[in-house]
Amino acid sequence: MKKEIYSQYKIEVVRLFRLKDGEILSKTKRRDIVDARNMLYYLCATRPMRLRDIQEYMKEDGYDIGHSSIIQGVKSVSYTHLTLPTNREV
Repeated sequence: MKKEIYSQYKIEVVRLFRLKDGEILSKTKRRDIVDARNMLYYLCATRPMRLRDIQEYMKEDGYDIGHSSIIQGVKSVSYTHLTLPTNREV
């Protein structure tokens, strides 16, 4: 069940960020791809899904990632979400 949720999130994040299939799993540091990966981590972690599960699914897809990188990605999305002004504040 969690694997299907992860897969659906991945498909939607790739669509939302307008990436080519497989780009989200590339070892690049391009900002748009890093942001997409971080969003995927955030969505999975807030599901809630264990970090080990996220790590395992990413590895099955060919992207080997450590727990600390997933945690940092989740924090970066949480921080951005909390610090960006909303429509009501503008």
